[in-house]
Formats: sequence, structure tokens, C-alpha cells
Amino acid sequence: MAPRRPRRAGANRPRVEQAGSPPSSPAPVTSAPPPPDTGLYAAVDLGTNSCRMLIAQPRGSQFLVLDSFSKTVQLGAGLEASGKLSRASMGRTIQALRICQSKIEKHGVRRMRLVATEACRRAKNARDFIRQVKRETGLVIEIIPAVEEARLAVISCAPLVRRDSEQLLIVDIGGGSTELVWIDLSGVAPEDRPRSIMRLSQGFDGQGAGDARVVDWISVPLGVATLKDQFGDVEDDAARFALMSWFFEESLANFNPAKSAQPKAGFQIIGTSGTVTTVAASYLGLRRYDRAKVDGLVMTSDQIDLVIRDYLSLGPEGRRTDPRIGRDRHTLIMSGAAILQALMRIWPTDRLSVADRGLREGLLYAQMSADGVLEDGPFL
Repeated sequence: MAPRRPRRAGANRPRVEQAGSPPSSPAPVTSAPPPPDTGLYAAVDLGTNSCRMLIAQPRGSQFLVLDSFSKTVQLGAGLEASGKLSRASMGRTIQALRICQSKIEKHGVRRMRLVATEACRRAKNARDFIRQVKRETGLVIEIIPAVEEARLAVISCAPLVRRDSEQLLIVDIGGGSTELVWIDLSGVAPEDRPRSIMRLSQGFDGQGAGDARVVDWISVPLGVATLKDQFGDVEDDAARFALMSWFFEESLANFNPAKSAQPKAGFQIIGTSGTVTTVAASYLGLRRYDRAKVDGLVMTSDQIDLVIRDYLSLGPEGRRTDPRIGRDRHTLIMSGAAILQALMRIWPTDRLSVADRGLREGLLYAQMSADGVLEDGPFL
């Protein structure tokens, strides 16, 4: 859906003929031709903490990213207390969306999907904000339900699914919520397991024989920002971390995999979020982030715990100045780490596959798959 162009003032006024003059021939209709179809796709993910965009071109069974944008906007700042998006957070977000609109126009993108998640699902004034965005930028933002957010996160991780995975948990730790999807792949031929995840692009229900089967899924209304806000009054750093991890684990009491006592063989967890990639980059000692080294990395529980203990030993001030964490994430890394540690405690595997991909990639895959522009072929 393309940004709506502003209507030219007076464009629809009736033509007024001067008295006594002969009727004039109708003026030829001259409208600007639509921009050429560049074959590019755009995806915008407007979350509780960040505004992110990708512009990409289909390339074989995947896509090539041509442009991207990411900005911390803290759209959900103050939402926990007031139930509304603040004027300041909306202003920051609209400024970021103007940059997205400029890039979309520059590349001549005509196929796009722009979505908002937990902050807009919860805010009382979200609809007013969406109308303001459309009025000021021309962009149409869609507030998607939690199940759609979970589905798109799953699709984005298809290339990282191992052929020996029989049970799969995909975790997307966001700013305002955390989505978990448990998928049974035991009935899928090993060579078709990554591709079978892409077939979930039509939804979580109605899979046929030989397809990936969604056993259970949950959207927990706790992400890095909302969990941090819950325990903002706890002064001790280590105590706050322990409480956050316990609180998140309690919120999963009714999620079936949390009760599973199955063996570790054949289980895979894929974690997608800024928290997961930051922990991975810290483990690798990267002072400058390198997606090629992080995406697809497999970490053990012990390696994850080692990084988290290091974060705790640094304290708030040390984390603020640690180049591996970054200034945009230092206040949120411990709430994210608390979620991650809780997940590794309750799921029967001691390894995590790191995914530097998420909602934007899922949006792109889903659009391209629906248009039939992705070639059949192996992901890995």
C-alpha cells in the first residue's frame, strides 16, 4: 500500500464559465503517472521501544536488503502508568516514521506492510495516534494482534531451522511483549523442515499431513520495557534481576512446553530479539556489531549465564559505558536477560540458536510468498 499523496488544493472545484462566452472544450486530464514498479518490498515494525524498517528485493528463495532504518523511539514510555501513549513518545515516533516514508518514496516502493504491536494494542489513544501518523506522514499503520506477531516471527526464522529438529520453540522478546511458539516438526521430512515453516505464512491453523504443526503459542505481555517498569522500584541490581526472571517464569505456568520433561535430543530454541543478539555479541567480544557473526550462532546455557553474570558484575554504570551493549540498550538489557535466562531454565535443551531477524523479515517473507516471487529451493 503506497503512501497517500496530499490532494492538490482546488483540484475538485467545478469549472466556472464566464457569462456570454462560448463553452470551452474540456481541459485534458493531466495527472502524474504512478511511480514505476521497482519490484521492491518494504516492512516497518513499530514496537514498544523501536521503529525499524527494511526495504528488500526478492532474490531466489530469500531476499536482498537494499536499505534499512532503526531508531529507538520509546513509544511505550509511561504507558504502564497512564494507559496512553504520551505526546513526547508519539512525536519521537512520527519523526522516525517520516524518515521511513522518505526512504520508501526514494526507492519507489509500492508493496509494503507497516505494523504496530504491543504498545499500540494496549494504549487507549492508539487509534488517534494511527490517524495522526497517516495525516502527517501518509503512512498507514496496521495494529496487528499478538497471534499475527508470533506467526511473522516464526516465518522469519525459517532459514535457521535445523534439519534434525523435531520440536522447535521460537521466542521473540519484544519491548512490550514476548511471543513463544512451540512447533512439532516430527511429521515433516528432515530436508523439508525449514521450508515447512514458510508454509505457516497462511496461519497457525489447518496444516495438512507432512506440515509443521503449531502445538501451542503464547503472547506474554512482558517485554524488555514492560518488565523493567514492573520492578523499577527495586534498588538492588541483582535482586531486581532475580525478581524479573522469577516473575517472567511464573507467567509461563500454563504454557505446555514449560511442563515438558522430554529429552533434549531433537529440540531447538531459536531466539530473536535485540536482547538475544546483544548477549551473543557480548559473548563474542564484538566491540562493533557484526550481523554475519551473530545470526545463526549457537550458544549454550552456560555461555549465556557467563555473559549475564558479567553484566551483573558491571552494574548499571558499567553497562551504560560497555560498547558491546550500546547506549540505546543498556537500561533494558537486564530485563531482557532475565526473560532469556528464565526460558533456558524451563525448556528441555541447553542450546539456543541466535537469530538476527524478526518481525520485519517475517513481513517481507509473507508478502513475497503471497505474491509468488520467491523461488522454490533450499534455505540453508
